[in-house]
Amino acid sequence: MDLASEDNFRLNVLLASKPKAIRIDESKLIVYGLTDKGEARVDLNPSGRPEQYLRLVKELISGHILGSPGGYPVYLKRWTRMGQMRDESLEQLLMLGEAEAVVAAVGSPGLTEELARRAWWAMEDADNARRMLENPTIAGSPLGRDLAAYVRDYLPFETESERQTDSVRLILKPGLLAEEEVLDLWGKSGRRQAYLLGFLRALPDDLPHPPSPRADADDLAAALAPLREAGHPLVTLLLRAVSGPGRAYVRTVSAVLDKPPNQDVVIGTFDCLRTYFDAARPDVEPRLDMDQLVADAQAFVAPDSAPQDVRDILAIRPEASDDLRAMRLLSGIGYGAIRPVLSDPTTLGSLMRRKLKPVVEPVQAQLARLAG
Repeated sequence: MDLASEDNFRLNVLLASKPKAIRIDESKLIVYGLTDKGEARVDLNPSGRPEQYLRLVKELISGHILGSPGGYPVYLKRWTRMGQMRDESLEQLLMLGEAEAVVAAVGSPGLTEELARRAWWAMEDADNARRMLENPTIAGSPLGRDLAAYVRDYLPFETESERQTDSVRLILKPGLLAEEEVLDLWGKSGRRQAYLLGFLRALPDDLPHPPSPRADADDLAAALAPLREAGHPLVTLLLRAVSGPGRAYVRTVSAVLDKPPNQDVVIGTFDCLRTYFDAARPDVEPRLDMDQLVADAQAFVAPDSAPQDVRDILAIRPEASDDLRAMRLLSGIGYGAIRPVLSDPTTLGSLMRRKLKPVVEPVQAQLARLAG
């Protein structure tokens, strides 16, 4: 099979115009080119099976762009799967009319705003939008707001919790959503634990509608002021946890763990807890089960085994022992606590929640302690 002479001619005219990007609508058999004068269009007239004809079209395009039609798969495999793509190759990727080539381009750290706009023209897709929002250059550009709006509008159609969480986390980057849009998204997150997890990751100290500080927050701050002024990290963490934003964080974590849909959400929430309370565990992250975590937390505040920074706090505020124990346990929670009670990673829903009770209930108790 050969390309129809008219198609061959029109495609060569398109390529000679030096398009900035090429998009192929395989269902409608149309080739689009993004040029300085706007969008060009070539309607294909296949003389045989469409998939074979499209292969010939792509060979013509790759031959013009890369110099060898047979070289296209080799180039693509090297660029996308071996991590050897060069920034100067990004323009070529966007002119190949291949979805995988666009994906390779949007994931490149060397992507510029101009190339991102071309890529977005070539392939509007939620995954591509998320990849570009991971790039600080693109997220901070005017295009970033357009990408965030697309991801937000597409969010109700996402079915995987991990993608829902990442979408929320990314669109909550500063400057992408207006305040009322953030509040609207927060309102829609009430029964969507994956959304709430995205808020926890993006805005740990700035969640909407924070409550008042814990009743004893001011007394704690006054009593521990000398240690805080000396740069005591454990004191800073304690006062952070009992503040209004800290209580909002703790309560949101509790809401997520109240009815998580799957293990990804549980593990993601535990990851957040470890990050938030990491000052209570400056040593290497452990892989302890719940019994070990409880024993470790108790030893953390015991008179004969507490580290010096804990003793400094307890010497001034002995009643802070329960808070310090809670923070220590939460700083170590992870998959090590899940594995002994639930070894099957595919278990989800009510069965998963029932099996995870021996882990989640002690965590909820510590969260409640901090929240007051």
